[in-house]
Amino acid sequence: MTTTMLNRSTPATGTLDKLSMLAYPLIRVTTGLLLMPHGAQKLFGWFGGYGLSGTGAYFGDTLGMQPGILFALIAGLIEFFGGFALVLGLLTRPVAAVVAVFLAVALSVHVPNGFFWTDGGIEYPLMWLLLAVAIVLRGGGEYSLDRRLGLRF
Repeated sequence: MTTTMLNRSTPATGTLDKLSMLAYPLIRVTTGLLLMPHGAQKLFGWFGGYGLSGTGAYFGDTLGMQPGILFALIAGLIEFFGGFALVLGLLTRPVAAVVAVFLAVALSVHVPNGFFWTDGGIEYPLMWLLLAVAIVLRGGGEYSLDRRLGLRF
């Protein structure tokens, strides 16, 4: 194949090129939306979660993170409201940095379980940590409240 053949545009590639501007907002918004239910589980007991008291007991008694209720509250706030801020693209870099630190702690809790998420391993928190780091590096992007409000971090 020649270079000309590889660079040839088709209707499909033309459409994909036009839609590519939505790739980053899709990643940022999806990351936020998928973090929010985890926070809702911890804070409110929604979606089969245990609420603050149950999650606090787990954090304190099982993970040794005392006071468990405080750590559960912090985790729930980061996931729920941090996720919401990522969806909006508001204070994106600082929020994503907080999420990344939180997920680094979560990752450390999962290390003894190996790699795969099905065994409680690092796979899932590692993916979220890397997404949060990528969002820190990129910021809110064109379709964000940060951009709309002129906030620069």
